[in-house]
Amino acid sequence: MSTLETWPRGSLLAALAEPTVRALLRLGPEQAMPTGGVLMREGSAESHVVVIRRGVAKVSAGKSLISIRAAGDLVGEMAALDGAPRCATITMSGPGSVVMIPAGRFTPFLARHPDAAVAVATMVATRLRWANRRQIDFTVYPIRVRVARILAELAEQHGHPLSHGAVELAVRLTQPELAALCGAAEGSVHKALRELRDAHLVSTRYGRITVWDPQRLRAATRP
Repeated sequence: MSTLETWPRGSLLAALAEPTVRALLRLGPEQAMPTGGVLMREGSAESHVVVIRRGVAKVSAGKSLISIRAAGDLVGEMAALDGAPRCATITMSGPGSVVMIPAGRFTPFLARHPDAAVAVATMVATRLRWANRRQIDFTVYPIRVRVARILAELAEQHGHPLSHGAVELAVRLTQPELAALCGAAEGSVHKALRELRDAHLVSTRYGRITVWDPQRLRAATRP
């Protein structure tokens, strides 16, 4: 297991010191996951947590996509901490690898590593803030702005650089999934994407989304 990895900015592992990362990753086995592999199911009573080492996962509630998680992220922490059933299903968007950690090992780890406990609390607060901001966006901003904001965030957090400053999203998104992320009807999202394509900001093809000019797209997030 490499201990010299660089984790994406904003992920939990990026916020931890290297010795703490090593200790966390030793808590459970690493295993390969195929595309569509299920990390946890909504309503399940299981309480393990998962560290995504490689790959991207989709977080959904019911049939709606609500978030994206990627390398360095921790998922499943709420059930491990409060014992309640899972509130979402998490599936791999592509092949990757994860570390499965039993709740019985995770909570004592937090007690032994206060820095990790603070980082997890900060992560939970950040995700709650993000969810609250999405709710405000749904009620205040027009669809085109919502779509631009979601795509700009995904490009920043989960984008693969291409030539000339372009970025391709690392996760395949269908229009219904993008509509769920934006809290909008699929037809409205289709219209907003067409406007962004006409402005030469993005292109879409078979679930792949390319952002051609991230800076201009970020400017389009302002109403």
